[in-house]
Amino acid sequence: MKVLITDKINESAGKIIEGVAQVDFLPTMSEEELANIIGDYDALMVRSQTKVTSKIIEAGKNLKIIGRAGVGVDNIDLNAATQKGIIVVNSPDGNTMAASEHTIALMLAMARNIAPAATSTKEGKWDRSKFTGCELYKKTLGIIGFGKIGTHVGEVALALGMKVIVYDPFTSKEVVEKFGGEYVETLDEFWAKPDFITVHVPKNKDTLNMINKDTIARMKKRVRLVNCARGGIINENDLKEAVDSGYVAGAAVDVYENEPNIEQCPLINCTGNIVLTPHLGASTQEAQLNVAIDVAEQIRDVLSGGSASSAVNIPSLRPDKLEPVKDYMQIAENTGELAVQLSGGAVKTIEITADGDLADLDIQPLEVAVLKGVLSARLEGVNYVNAPVIAKNRGIDLISTRSKAKSNFAGRITVKLITDKETTVVAGALVTKDIPRIVKINDYETSIRPETHEIIVPHTNKPSMIAKVAQVIGEKGINIGSMNVVQKNDKHETESIMVINVDSVVPDETLSEIAKIDGVHNPKYVKLTV
Repeated sequence: MKVLITDKINESAGKIIEGVAQVDFLPTMSEEELANIIGDYDALMVRSQTKVTSKIIEAGKNLKIIGRAGVGVDNIDLNAATQKGIIVVNSPDGNTMAASEHTIALMLAMARNIAPAATSTKEGKWDRSKFTGCELYKKTLGIIGFGKIGTHVGEVALALGMKVIVYDPFTSKEVVEKFGGEYVETLDEFWAKPDFITVHVPKNKDTLNMINKDTIARMKKRVRLVNCARGGIINENDLKEAVDSGYVAGAAVDVYENEPNIEQCPLINCTGNIVLTPHLGASTQEAQLNVAIDVAEQIRDVLSGGSASSAVNIPSLRPDKLEPVKDYMQIAENTGELAVQLSGGAVKTIEITADGDLADLDIQPLEVAVLKGVLSARLEGVNYVNAPVIAKNRGIDLISTRSKAKSNFAGRITVKLITDKETTVVAGALVTKDIPRIVKINDYETSIRPETHEIIVPHTNKPSMIAKVAQVIGEKGINIGSMNVVQKNDKHETESIMVINVDSVVPDETLSEIAKIDGVHNPKYVKLTV
């Protein structure tokens, strides 16, 4: 067997693998160059420079595993790899310490004016009074996102004598209080409390521009902000204005909306107290070594007939468990995704019920798929391997049952998602072996083809409702692929629901316009993995 390692990955990776396969280290190549040689290799290991496209994957006739030495796998065509049965792995924990420490370093540098003071001193000046800073001791640090990085940042902050408050809809009050922090249920309650705010969440429709001029106005005057997560979570124009005006006392940013092309980034022209670094969160010798070792060990184990610990696309489950239920894996994940995006509040319990033919099978793989769907809708780096661990660490209870009740489908999986605010029920089934459908949303019996972009519109059942909603969508330049409108089983019921499949992302402004229609109740945009 042969393994190709590229993108300047630490040589220790080769030493780990060479016991089971020949290892070739080659420089980063173009798509054409890599496609021409990849057919000879059983495994490929890359960082972020190499784009592992469908063309390369198709040419990799012997490929069994692709490893990304890092967290993100945006440079790998997951769908193409999955279709060919190629395992894709990453290293979700390898840079946790590096990113956490960089967050603390930026927070201290901002608070003590390290960067401008260093520049001034190198110029031969002695401006001590000009660079008077503030202490972190007894200040309140607000953490948005309490995953591994957010948790470690909190641990260091507590050791520095800071008070820690946490907002994370996937973390329970009990978990945060046991840690030693204060749990805040809503962002409305969160904004006015911290002296420092740091974000540790993925960029998605819920977090894009989460911090903007409106939310900044609700923060303490002279608050200080840190972003080592993803560019776009903090609106760059609004942050510049707030820092320049002095309302925000300081900011520290490691990530940008259009990196690495930041020539037009407004923050580089900020005149206030701001520290900018070029996405250095994972750039330590130790982190680069850790991710190389982690991925190399997984490649070695898979090529030796074992399993991967951080498979992104294929669950590391025994074939005898996966094979009977594999056709239901995608619809199970979609069911979890849909349920959580229709819900508000922190997830407390997930109840899964299998009926029909599924009632006689081991549905553990489907449980994992549902968990992945629920968690990955709001968290980054969730896969079939770590979803159960993440759920457990966040205090989410999983209850799984089987029902012998008669069903209209060969097999159906129902998810009852219970949060601290509401309960949402979504069911998925297969019409035939390869036709998945969402067949229930709360009290509505549906038949919805899962699509990437969907709008859910509960509404009063009266004339012209469909036309009014469709008109708003059309005026916004969004194409409607299909629509399903259903009423509750009670013939006297006056409430209905529209499920509209569209071709693109639906902006918040469009949802706001739909919500203004008389008779529409809380429309939602959901994004599914299909």
